[in-house]
Amino acid sequence: MRLTGHSAGRHLVAAPSLPPLLTIAGVIAGLLLIFELDRVTASAPVQHLYYLPIILAGVCFGMAGSLTVSVIAIILYHLANPPLMTFQYQQSDFVQVVLFLAVALITGKLTHDSQRLRVLAMTDDLTGLHNLRSFEARLRAIIRKARETQAPLSMLVFDVDRLKAINDRYGHLAGAEAVRTVGRLVAAVLPPTAVASRYGGDEFVVALTDCTERRARAIADDLRRKVSSTAPVLAGQPFPAETLSISVGVACRIFDGNATATAAADDESGEALFRAADAALYRAKQSGRNQVSA
Repeated sequence: MRLTGHSAGRHLVAAPSLPPLLTIAGVIAGLLLIFELDRVTASAPVQHLYYLPIILAGVCFGMAGSLTVSVIAIILYHLANPPLMTFQYQQSDFVQVVLFLAVALITGKLTHDSQRLRVLAMTDDLTGLHNLRSFEARLRAIIRKARETQAPLSMLVFDVDRLKAINDRYGHLAGAEAVRTVGRLVAAVLPPTAVASRYGGDEFVVALTDCTERRARAIADDLRRKVSSTAPVLAGQPFPAETLSISVGVACRIFDGNATATAAADDESGEALFRAADAALYRAKQSGRNQVSA
């Protein structure tokens, strides 16, 4: 999908994960199977199989999951090998227990780092909102759901009024702070179900699920008034209220319930909704800025 208006867009995709209950069932089944094999064979190659459910738990549930399963694996390892219950350890037993914990810690750390990188890859570094890559992926799913429910889907497109004048007079750091301030207000004002993104220098787009045009206009105006009434601090310098303002374009659609619509059709629907909101933004600019247009 490509969102294009008076600024260019980029592309994106997202990926699902295993259902938690299915993962837990798999971990439990794996532990029990390995325990039974360990009890019968008492062989090191079988005991190494405990690493598999530890790794699976770490990938799906992070450090807490991998450590929990590693402790369970240590208990089962002892139960499957009765001499260990009386602390008759050999050197290999110490190594095995240490390896259970080491695998858990390494898997948990790698999972945490991977999740952190994924968040960074989907987040706009200036505002903390979705970047366009993430927004487009979410929008596809939102449009698909809107087709199924035939609920109204609204979109807001807005930018910061006269940002160039701020950049020219106070420097680009002040301009960046202005955009960051608006992004923070977007996150604070919009409903939790909204998906917001900065898709250009000072340009934002928001998808509002199950939201009529009237409701979308009210949300947009609330955001506009919030931005205007905020006294920002830009590049360390305090500014009075009404230093910043935004112009907002609003568009709303109810999509047909075509369950066989292709991904390309969903992309086209998203682009059309964006173009309608972007055209409304242009009208708001032409009418004097700091207002909402649909």
